[in-house]
Amino acid sequence: MPSWGKVVLISVLVAVVVGVVVGTVTWALMRSDSTSPDIIELDWWERTIIYQIYPRSFKDTDGDGIGDLKGITSELEHFVEMGVGTIWLSPIFVSPMVDFGYDISDFYDIHYEYGTMADFEELIRRARQLGIKVLLDYVPNHASTESEYFKKSVAREPGYENFFIWADPKIDANGNRTVPSNWISQFGGSVWEWNEERQQYYLHQFAVEQADFNFREPAVRQEMINIMQFWIEKGAHGFRLDALPHLFEADPDDHGGFFPDEPLSGNMFVTSDQIGYTTQVHIKDLIEIYDVVYEWREFADKWQEDNDSETIVLLAEAYANVSMTMLYYGDERDRIGCHFPFNFDFITSLRATSNARDFVYVISRWLTYMPYGNVANWVFGNHDNSRAPSRFRTNMVDGLNALNLILPGVAITYQGEELGMRDGYVSWNDTVDVNAINQGNPDNYLEYSRDPARTPYHWNNSTNAGFTTGQTTWLPVAEDYMEINLQAQKDAERSHYKVYQSLSRLRRMASLSHGTHYLEALSVNTLVLVRHLATYNTYALVFNVGTEEDTVDLSRVTFLAEPMTVYESSVFSRRRTGDAISLGELSLQPGEMLVLRAPPTHLL
Repeated sequence: MPSWGKVVLISVLVAVVVGVVVGTVTWALMRSDSTSPDIIELDWWERTIIYQIYPRSFKDTDGDGIGDLKGITSELEHFVEMGVGTIWLSPIFVSPMVDFGYDISDFYDIHYEYGTMADFEELIRRARQLGIKVLLDYVPNHASTESEYFKKSVAREPGYENFFIWADPKIDANGNRTVPSNWISQFGGSVWEWNEERQQYYLHQFAVEQADFNFREPAVRQEMINIMQFWIEKGAHGFRLDALPHLFEADPDDHGGFFPDEPLSGNMFVTSDQIGYTTQVHIKDLIEIYDVVYEWREFADKWQEDNDSETIVLLAEAYANVSMTMLYYGDERDRIGCHFPFNFDFITSLRATSNARDFVYVISRWLTYMPYGNVANWVFGNHDNSRAPSRFRTNMVDGLNALNLILPGVAITYQGEELGMRDGYVSWNDTVDVNAINQGNPDNYLEYSRDPARTPYHWNNSTNAGFTTGQTTWLPVAEDYMEINLQAQKDAERSHYKVYQSLSRLRRMASLSHGTHYLEALSVNTLVLVRHLATYNTYALVFNVGTEEDTVDLSRVTFLAEPMTVYESSVFSRRRTGDAISLGELSLQPGEMLVLRAPPTHLL
């Protein structure tokens, strides 16, 4: 054969091979995001997005400046559009509102400012039509001092004498009455409050008006189950269980009949009436807590089985060290606990100054300690802490939401995070948070106040952000609502809300719902999170958490190959969906994130 003929033949063969390879890769990119019939179906809660609603600040329909249940029902389509499968309502039960619903006086009815039982039932009915699950915020640790439970206990009515923690006073050398121990309330001051009628002290780990139940009393434990069953039968799919680390305190029977004083912590930055002055070894994280939680899981599972219902989920609020937190999953022997304890590490362990290695370490720590076979979860904000854009930086909004939605497990979004809402300014005169009022003053109250994270939701740029038709709101609307609001972000070509929608759609892909992950700090400031699954497209989040532009080498990243394209990017990024990205050096602006789509790993 002439030499030119060999060249032509080789060229043809190369073209065919290249065409086959490119065609195969292109075909894989086109088809491999579809759901395969051999993918194991997950339970409804295992890959859901849970959206926390603070009802008082979500949507007001009667003009009183306070959000209500009808407001939530009227905006349920918002969650469908976002890709949210589950909503969690902060407390809606009857309450004097000292701690805005966390001081419950009637666990079996709806607080009048939020509506009626009929309103709740309509919310459940409409949510079911839209495929949305509803979780309730349940507060088992304490009840309002205005509750019938407490009134009956004060009067020593039979069956209620020991419903709460009661203690006789200590008498000092001068014959004066003193508190039973040196324990300090979470909101400051002693945990002990004198009751003149009963002539004893009662214990309150939070506000004076929030008396702690006695969980060593069988009748109390049974009543907690009765309350859960009532709301499950009303249509709730489960509960967020509030303040679980505080269910038990040291038992006087183990300490000679007295409540023991706690050792001093040595913390020089707090006063003697502030939490942290003592070690809290007798009022927090006692091992008896877990037996109660395991009992609740047994109840929930049995109710589910007896009624042939969907899974009833229990989620634990527990600010504790990682070992104690993981026990809420179960004892890893024969007892199962909550479906998961909330993971607050992004709130408690990371901040604006954290680098990529800090992020990778904190994420990996949870996944390392989590018992085998359980489901992770990720929390970036809630009603008790400063909002994520205010704790971190505003240019990190899309990257933080991407981490939340792409990491394996359940994503939890606090209302407004999809918009990048920031803390609102609340003056001392407008402050209503009991924690700030108890411990703060006009100069330092913002160190304690939770109000800035609770300001009303920004629906649009009309008066009061479209939250209410009334002239006033229970907390002032944040001043930036004209720029940061849902309608503006729906209308914009690019917005945090649209990025959130795009990422919530991505969660449905098999690589994210069923795939494994690879996580690495590519530099001090930039991390990469890869989600991959055999024949399905690979997705990678690259996120610069630093304050300077950063360049990294993507060729180092396992499971990535060309052709790669941008699936989503930060709103300020120069890259757009569909842009090609080479497997080499990549520069990112401060706070910039890219989500990349790459071929399936089986083609590598």
